[in-house]
Amino acid sequence: MKITQITFTRFVAAMAIVISHFNKDLFLYKIKYISDIFLRANVGVSYFFILSGFIMIVAYHKKSQIDYKDFYRNRFARIYPLYVVGLLLYLVMKYADFSFYKLFLYLSGLQSWLPGKALVLNFPGWSISVEFLFYLLFPVLYNYFYSKGNKRIWLITIFIWIVTQIFSNLYVTSLAYKGPHTLSHEFSHYFPLWHINEFLVGNLAGLFFVKHFRQNNHDIKIVLIFLAVLFSLILIPLNFHNGLMAVLFVPLIYLISSNNGFLTKIFSLKPLEYLGEISYAVYIVHIPVLYILRMILWDYFQIHDSNEVFCIYIPVLLLVSAILYQTVEKPLRDYLKRVKIG
Repeated sequence: MKITQITFTRFVAAMAIVISHFNKDLFLYKIKYISDIFLRANVGVSYFFILSGFIMIVAYHKKSQIDYKDFYRNRFARIYPLYVVGLLLYLVMKYADFSFYKLFLYLSGLQSWLPGKALVLNFPGWSISVEFLFYLLFPVLYNYFYSKGNKRIWLITIFIWIVTQIFSNLYVTSLAYKGPHTLSHEFSHYFPLWHINEFLVGNLAGLFFVKHFRQNNHDIKIVLIFLAVLFSLILIPLNFHNGLMAVLFVPLIYLISSNNGFLTKIFSLKPLEYLGEISYAVYIVHIPVLYILRMILWDYFQIHDSNEVFCIYIPVLLLVSAILYQTVEKPLRDYLKRVKIG
């Protein structure tokens, strides 16, 4: 089951994160309310985690069991080559930041487990570190819970989600939390166990979807929920980073996936679908591409105005991401999936 229209939403989330990491002198941060959205646009990572859990179920729901070796090989092939490319591009500009210890943490995907080290080297990699945990767990969850229709996983997931939201929001308002760029922030925002709930919720949404799949025109509902997401980011002072937005992201993903209205026709257009396909490259290389481009624009063209840099940066990032998708991600994914293990 391929859900073409959901692919483009990955690009939307990736671009929100890209803008949130850009210089806050950008014109978008001068616009009331719009700035509030992009200042909290890291919630796009939460969307990725939930969507990842959803897509896993859609991709595997017809299997009675998942072969562990095949699954891990396929996940490695899908995510690791560009993960390394992002690191190499980062080191072009930040080679002084290199150490073998940091290299080990990054390549092993262990960085997010260590507060203070979660953002080592190419820092968007912290979320891939969390994804590694999801991939490790998914075959076990599928073989022992999902494929057997074990209902206990629903209670477990709801419990984990509630506990995570209570802890996250109490912690960031407590004396233990010291603010951004501290160990406490890395612990509260990047530690993998605080994101398990997002993947599990996505799994359950996927199970519900494949069991009750029925197409309908959900255009209006999709627009309303999307607006609710934006208004929540503007008006509600809660920590959405660890899965609280699932109350809106889950119905949004479900409705987009089962929609046959006008929005599906738009989202399924080949250029938009392609943007979704390159979204992983956009996300994992957007920081090193920004560093390299800033250096070139400053040293050779004396361009440093944030708005000018941004207008050049976005098309360059998309071009680089498309090239990496065609020359690295896609061919290596296909090759590694054919490699026999054992």
